[in-house]
Amino acid sequence: MTRFQHVTSDVDQSRRGRTTAAFFDFDGTLIAGFSVASFIGRKFLSGKMSASETLEQLLTISDYGLGRTDFAGLLARAAASLRGTSDSALRDFAREVFEKDISANLYPESRALMEAHVRKGHTIVIVSSATQYQVEPAAAELGFPHVLCTRLEVKDGVVTGELDGPMCYGSGKLDAARRFAREKRISLAKSYFYTDGNEDIPLLEAVGFPRPLNPDSKLRRKARHEAWPVQRFESRGLPSVTDVTRTGLVYGALVGSFLAGVPAWLLNRSWKDLTNVATSTWGDFGSAVAGLDVETEGEEHLWSHRPAVFIFNHQSATDALILSRLLRHDFTGVAKKEMKSNPLVGVALSAVGTVFIDRNNKDKAIDALQPAVDSLKNGRSFVIAPEGRRSLGYNLGPFKKGAFHIAMQAGVPVVPIVISNSSDSMPKSGIIIRPAPIDVTVLPPVSTSKWTAETIDQHIDDIRQMFLEVLGQARTARTKLQNVS
Repeated sequence: MTRFQHVTSDVDQSRRGRTTAAFFDFDGTLIAGFSVASFIGRKFLSGKMSASETLEQLLTISDYGLGRTDFAGLLARAAASLRGTSDSALRDFAREVFEKDISANLYPESRALMEAHVRKGHTIVIVSSATQYQVEPAAAELGFPHVLCTRLEVKDGVVTGELDGPMCYGSGKLDAARRFAREKRISLAKSYFYTDGNEDIPLLEAVGFPRPLNPDSKLRRKARHEAWPVQRFESRGLPSVTDVTRTGLVYGALVGSFLAGVPAWLLNRSWKDLTNVATSTWGDFGSAVAGLDVETEGEEHLWSHRPAVFIFNHQSATDALILSRLLRHDFTGVAKKEMKSNPLVGVALSAVGTVFIDRNNKDKAIDALQPAVDSLKNGRSFVIAPEGRRSLGYNLGPFKKGAFHIAMQAGVPVVPIVISNSSDSMPKSGIIIRPAPIDVTVLPPVSTSKWTAETIDQHIDDIRQMFLEVLGQARTARTKLQNVS
């Protein structure tokens, strides 16, 4: 399954080979908005910015916006303000800003473009006027091996307040790309450049495939004149009224879904019937109003062996909605204990028999999972994320053992559900649900009948390898698993 084919079709039809590069600008192209705003906002909210520093930042931004200083002046003042800061402290802060703010603004369409270039064996590069602290955390998350950016000088582990080399801005961005092309034997004539800013026209004119994304007004006029293909993405940035409405309807539908199950409870005196109606109703209605176009491969494996322990990779709060739509009835799950006190979601989770655990207390967490074993033995399936918590993006985290011990003790199979991209709809640090195509792969049930305490670690590694392969993150050959016959 390939997402955003309308976005990547041009690349999908291109020639293979590493001598073709795909250069991506950062601010406005890979992410919505400007990363520097996230840095300033996060520092202000942390209480680490003094009143005088806040005023200086505002004046600097104002001078640039009013044309009183150029980009070089803006960058020089920003670099000077960081003089004496520890490089390691700044990197830690940059990682925090990325995780809490910038990661939510990554365009899934731009990520799809990057992945399309990777499939073609192209060399992928971020080329940005931003500093290493703004760009490198995103590059690591997205898998960009090469970063060309403006670098702040660091000596003896401390930022000096000076630049380390030329600015990567305007013609400087072209110079950086040319140097990189010479070193890596890249053909600019065969290469792509994606950007939103008119200051990048020199590099756009130098590559064979200029690709304006979300262009500003000057670049839009230039693109029309040169007949450059333009794409505009609206999946990130300020949410629309429709997006806010979608989100409200999804959570509000929890109440309506339980009310829909009340007649089943009144007529049959069955709490199970009520929760089954509520779960399937919320899954269908909620995913529809959220705009989640869920495409599922291997759906038959959801029903071939029940009860089972269904395991999934956890990317987003919308995973609960997706799993409700897929599993529909006769299952329960696990959630962190903090969710139990939520006046809406907590009540709904409690109603369907969710097991709440304290993630900070390993011993109590293991004991809390015993009801899951009992539930499985009574015919009710269990769903759990072996990563233990939501990942930041697509990348799969390490697996914990709880889910697999539950399956082994109850004598039921493990069914892997691989959700490729639910973070496109609502990333970890996001609060608004956006429409998105979601790819799900359900793998065949894996028998636990021959598992032992001595072999369980290997079985967990084998299953995690299956997830990695489906997600395109595998590095080693998959060990053959014993499937349920």
